[in-house]
Amino acid sequence: MKHVSYACVADKSSAAQAALKKLKKEYRFLDIKKDRDRIKAIVVLGGDGFMLQTMHRFLDWNVPLYGMNRGTMGFLMNDFSTENLRDRVRDAQDFKLYPLKMYARTMSGQEHTALAFNEVSLLRETRQAAKIRVTVDHVVRLEEMVCDGVLVSTPAGSTAYNFSANGPVIPIEANVLALTPISVFRPRRWKGALVPHTATVHFEILQSAKRPVSAVADFTEVRDVESVEISEHRRRRITLLFDAARSLQERIIKEQFMIEE
Repeated sequence: MKHVSYACVADKSSAAQAALKKLKKEYRFLDIKKDRDRIKAIVVLGGDGFMLQTMHRFLDWNVPLYGMNRGTMGFLMNDFSTENLRDRVRDAQDFKLYPLKMYARTMSGQEHTALAFNEVSLLRETRQAAKIRVTVDHVVRLEEMVCDGVLVSTPAGSTAYNFSANGPVIPIEANVLALTPISVFRPRRWKGALVPHTATVHFEILQSAKRPVSAVADFTEVRDVESVEISEHRRRRITLLFDAARSLQERIIKEQFMIEE
């Protein structure tokens, strides 16, 4: 059995648990709880959703994550294999991802903060469309947007919900964020915008009692919001590791040309 200076975490799915069992037959991993100071990387088995959870879980550890796909899409993951794990992790390319910070204030006056590596989205809660005022860096850009919602996406998250909402796919090293409407009714022809990654985006919910809106940062939801402020949090980051042949940058470029793997 080969000793490695990595820990390993796995989703509860049968595919991820089977993969963990195979790896443990060949490698002796460090213990997450007992060996934290010795861990050089964490191997993550599962899909993109589990990787996102793991990114939040280990955000403050300053340890890179190397994912192997045992889920569906596996956009944030590498191919699964039990061979040459030590070399694959050692030689992998690293990509640093910075989260968005969401500050939300509810109609009752409660204040909430949360981080998002993919996107922060605002969504209507009832049958009535939401009415939202959009401000970027203290300048009102849309006095009133009538829509199902709106989102702000990072480059890494631009291929997820943002892409489904017809937002642009953003290269990982581009210093911009996507501001994308969800089923916009007014203004008729507004398709969204790209804003500098240094920008602060502020959403004010108009008629919030009549047209309630929830805000979601990755998987943290705050209901009945009155205002939401979003900015990139450069003091927090996570490092993902990718095999050279399947780098995150190359995958995002392929998505822009709609090339299936």
